[in-house]
Amino acid sequence: MSTLLGNPFALGTQWPTLDPFLFCAHHLDAYPASDGALGPALSTAGRSLGSDFSGIDGWNMYHGRKVPGFPQHPHRGFETVTYVREGWCDHSDSLGAKARFGEGDVQWLTAGSGIVHSEMFPLFNVDASNPLHLFQIWLNLPAASKMVDPYFSMLWNDVVPIVHPLPGSTVTIIAGQLGEVAAAAPPPDSWASGENGVEIWHVRLDAGASVELPAAANGAHRVIYVFTDSDVAIDGDNVSGLTGVQLDPAVAPRISVVEEAEFLVLSGVPIGEPVAQHGPFVMNDRAGIEQAFADYQRTGFGGWPWPEDDPVHGADRRRFAVNADERSPNEPRW
Repeated sequence: MSTLLGNPFALGTQWPTLDPFLFCAHHLDAYPASDGALGPALSTAGRSLGSDFSGIDGWNMYHGRKVPGFPQHPHRGFETVTYVREGWCDHSDSLGAKARFGEGDVQWLTAGSGIVHSEMFPLFNVDASNPLHLFQIWLNLPAASKMVDPYFSMLWNDVVPIVHPLPGSTVTIIAGQLGEVAAAAPPPDSWASGENGVEIWHVRLDAGASVELPAAANGAHRVIYVFTDSDVAIDGDNVSGLTGVQLDPAVAPRISVVEEAEFLVLSGVPIGEPVAQHGPFVMNDRAGIEQAFADYQRTGFGGWPWPEDDPVHGADRRRFAVNADERSPNEPRW
């Protein structure tokens, strides 16, 4: 009996997911040298600034005009888990909090009742390229938690566990537990904070290596996303590179490669509630969506305290996180 469920699907920049996840965005941008003001030194002529997803020369400005990224935009009713493998992200939000993170750091944001934030990608190197590689995973919240207070945790790279289950295998544990090693705690109101089997694992296999993963939680959904252009064999079944496929959660799969490959594994017990989504709002019904729009128009989810829509935090690439009351409980330990 095959470990694979259903047919494999091609991966673009936004990957389909299964409950309790909503989708996963994969950003891979070969940004050029910086202009010295945290933007690209190359001309942006020919790009639709404010909405550039053209991929010209292997990079995008997204909704940024001078610095790439996503200026202020609202969220309600779900969580974003942003894992920056390479490059940097500047966070600012409607509560007055700000952060700079990257190079293996994770930000886990519970939008809850509503938050406005921006995510900009500052370019620091003036005499070298500035590659960016990040994943942003949207994790749903159950109805009982959709209106909790917004909250974010910084999981700095020194507290994100990395293990080597077999020779040539590397697993970064963003959520869940692998063997005796558990990820740092998610935010308190997250679906991942309970006994819901939420796993977010980034796996890299050297050429010729294998890894054995445990079975997922009872009743969980599990999907593997092979985001490099290298085939993998899952219990003997071939899965092409740049492909995703659902796995049988009851099976502990052995995954092997001939050439080096990387993949993301998302697992979790489904929330099992209706999902109504309109852009940045995810509720349980149309009435909840309409209320989200009305609340945002009325309150701005706290307003926008920053002088610009796309703030960046200076030329010092030091990691930091500062809450709205200027406390810094999530400072990295170095």
